[in-house]
Amino acid sequence: MTLGEKIKEARKQCGLTQEQLAEKMLLSRSAIAKWESDKGLPDVDNLKTLAQLLNVSVDYLLGNGETVTDFVIREAYNLSDYGDGSKKKKKDRVIREKFPDATIRPLLGKLKLTKGEKVIDNMIGFLTDGPFGIPGVINSVKNTDKAFYLVEKDDNRQFLVTVTDEFIETRQLMRYIEAKKFEIGEWEFTKCRYEVK
Repeated sequence: MTLGEKIKEARKQCGLTQEQLAEKMLLSRSAIAKWESDKGLPDVDNLKTLAQLLNVSVDYLLGNGETVTDFVIREAYNLSDYGDGSKKKKKDRVIREKFPDATIRPLLGKLKLTKGEKVIDNMIGFLTDGPFGIPGVINSVKNTDKAFYLVEKDDNRQFLVTVTDEFIETRQLMRYIEAKKFEIGEWEFTKCRYEVK
């Protein structure tokens, strides 16, 4: 996706016209139109202002397709208020209550290994009979309180939602995700086959 396409998509996600965005930035509509058609580039100050107004990061605008906005809604809740059963079942109830009319797919999420962890992982496997995956196992143990969900509303907006034992975090995705496996930031996700009912 080009810079212009990212600006246009983020502007539409915010519900702004080119005129409204230009007005907020104290620029002409034609300047916004040039950026969106990749016939011009915003300077550094305008890029920072754009990112702030459109709830995206400068890294997203200039980077290789990061999908999440910087705008995060974090809400505290009490897990014990969601009935009996496992923590996973309770978290499913939390997400269904928050998004009653949406399609909700659980995600399997794992942290990507850093370069150092990959080296350690390979050394352990080479020097011992130990299995590969030890840093991955450690990362998964550290994140057992997190449940991840891909939420899709009727208007085709998607959200990445993380539910922990204490809070629910909602991030709107800037591009539609259809793939079964995908990456966002330092996380790798796989969609589960079933939906939360």
